[in-house]
Amino acid sequence: MEISERLKAARQNAGMTQEQVADKIMVSRVTLSHWENGKSLPDIVSLISLSDLYSISLDELMKGDPKMTEKVKKDVKEAKDNKRLIRITAILVIAVMLVYGVSIIVGGGFKDFCEGAVWWVLMGIGIAAWSAYLPVSPDGEGEK
Repeated sequence: MEISERLKAARQNAGMTQEQVADKIMVSRVTLSHWENGKSLPDIVSLISLSDLYSISLDELMKGDPKMTEKVKKDVKEAKDNKRLIRITAILVIAVMLVYGVSIIVGGGFKDFCEGAVWWVLMGIGIAAWSAYLPVSPDGEGEK
């Protein structure tokens, strides 16, 4: 049984309409309909909400559905990539603030700083974006 069939059966067992479920988990009724008809798959946050709402385990909802398992794996990878990109961007912002702080201390003006730093900042953003999409091994430690 696919996840779409399990979602529909769980909703019907709970005695709820698609509209009621959609309101409770904050998605549109059309989105819920697409999940129940196999046109799309729910994200992990929605899946957890549905599991709680229907009082069934995630394992019960996902068991035996390779498409859903693959989607969850893909969502986790995207979340890791986004986390890496945010971390790298934060490091770049801190570096720019430090350089700007030093330029103020040594008497440089903001305009001079911006003119001198713009290429370094653009290069840093490019490196951050590039490194966020480097292949990552399953253990999350980077490709070796």
